Amino acid sequence: MSMVNIWHLRKVAEASARPCDICYKPTSAVLITPDNQDHFYICQSHVKDRGFCLPIVDEAEVAARKKKEEMDREIEIIKKEYEEKRKKIKGKDSKAKKEDKDEDKEMDIQKEDRKKSAEDDKAEREKEEKIRAVTENGSTPSIEYIPRIYTLQKVFYQKRLDRKRTAEIARRSQERFNALKNPSLFPSVPKDNLG
Repeated sequence: MSMVNIWHLRKVAEASARPCDICYKPTSAVLITPDNQDHFYICQSHVKDRGFCLPIVDEAEVAARKKKEEMDREIEIIKKEYEEKRKKIKGKDSKAKKEDKDEDKEMDIQKEDRKKSAEDDKAEREKEEKIRAVTENGSTPSIEYIPRIYTLQKVFYQKRLDRKRTAEIARRSQERFNALKNPSLFPSVPKDNLG
């Protein structure tokens, strides 16, 4: 009946929220053992409390999170570069429009609009290619689905063990009590004639 002191933090639907084991406020966070032997509902504030439980830091998870943050920064830089290029192109177009004041103005504007849209499309394709290259190079496992793992402090872990042990004792005594109610377990009176 030994239970390992490793607990995974899971979230359930808000409709399935139950009272916290410590403060009895409704919560949707559950700490559960890896082998599903035991679980209990707990508030996020209690999980963050070092006096209640300690997180088990997974180095691979930390490395994956840092890599994802770096990738997000690179994507933001690429987007900013694209916006700057776009602003420069628009700035050149507005200056060119002010200088053109002759009769061929409409034709020139149409040509410039085509050039501008072609340059915008080219810049857009470059941006998409850079973002795609960054995401392909840095494809990481989904961090959101990696469970948070904790160990309970000694006192709270012992409380869980005691509660589990008490429940097991109650279940066994209930089985014994139900077995005593069964009349076939007791010997019956002999039905033979003794004389």
